[in-house]
Amino acid sequence: MKTIEVVAAILKKDDKIFITRRGYGDFVNMWEFPGGKVESGESREEALVREIKEELELDINGLEFLTTVDYDYPNFHLTMHCFICEISGGTLSLNAHNDAKWIDFGKLDDQKWVSADILVVDALKTR
Repeated sequence: MKTIEVVAAILKKDDKIFITRRGYGDFVNMWEFPGGKVESGESREEALVREIKEELELDINGLEFLTTVDYDYPNFHLTMHCFICEISGGTLSLNAHNDAKWIDFGKLDDQKWVSADILVVDALKTR
């Protein structure tokens, strides 16, 4: 089974978390933490900064490692490294998603999440 290594940003502001809704593929219209694939030669942090800039046109800083999630989808194995961080600049543009929103921490369970991201929500709640 093919393994895909990705990074994800848990963008926080006070008691709110920023989430994005997939605009394409098998998980269209499901919520996720934004991010993407780690490219050859990149650190996980470099990949996350690049992916957030590409997908959302936002700058991030204060990256703090939260967890690594491993999840088996039918066609591939996902390894996702997750970092809590903050927006430090840029203007939001949805280049890979069809919606985005800030939600209260207490509303995390009320979203229709991509499967692997449910494990990230669990890690956030036990933090």
